[in-house]
Amino acid sequence: MKFKTITSGILCVASAMPDPPFEFMDGETPTGFDVELMQAICADLGLEWRLVHYSGADFNGIFLGLTNGSWDCVASGTTITQERQAVATFCGPYVESGQSLVCNIEKTPNVNSVDDLRGMIIGIQHGNTSEPVAHRLKAEGRVAEVRTYAYHDIGVMLNDLEAGTIGAVMKLAPVMRWLVRNRPPLRVVQEGITDEKLGVAVRLGNDALRQAIDDSQARLCKNGVLGKLTKKWLQT
Repeated sequence: MKFKTITSGILCVASAMPDPPFEFMDGETPTGFDVELMQAICADLGLEWRLVHYSGADFNGIFLGLTNGSWDCVASGTTITQERQAVATFCGPYVESGQSLVCNIEKTPNVNSVDDLRGMIIGIQHGNTSEPVAHRLKAEGRVAEVRTYAYHDIGVMLNDLEAGTIGAVMKLAPVMRWLVRNRPPLRVVQEGITDEKLGVAVRLGNDALRQAIDDSQARLCKNGVLGKLTKKWLQT
């Protein structure tokens, strides 16, 4: 089955940036796990890689670009969920991860897990898979409030955590480990809150492109490229 892309010879890839270590800018150069993975897949498939920066406040809006033909695929540290599978077709997962909890160890030194958040405000990003987890904690009375930030306002959210205006932040562990490296008061205090599989998404029903990307991922796994990228970006 021959796959097609929106523009012949080009794979247009949408990513919500910054979301290190999956995708971010190093000066003027895009880099990160998803960037290098999709560049390797494009090289394997004989395609030109073209990045599109998704800047919507709600991450889930990124899938509309698949439906309306704005881009060919989404590679953005994207968790595969039932809700997202209703609007996009996912390739096989390339990594497993999970939500983590970040706290301010100077202002709340006794917080070590979600069990210690009673009476506190937890921050999450709009459209992130941390959102339903946080709202479940609220429904159970385990947090006082869920504060939702625009997806691109992750820096604002972490600034609020440093200032003590919120008590915790929840997001995928690799991203949080990366973002707190230069914020000494902030620390990842809990990982493995969820078990999530991440993968590349294409337009719903585009099985030809999904199969091509899956086959390419399998080749990259076999020749060691995928393992090297995982070690470089996600196991540091």
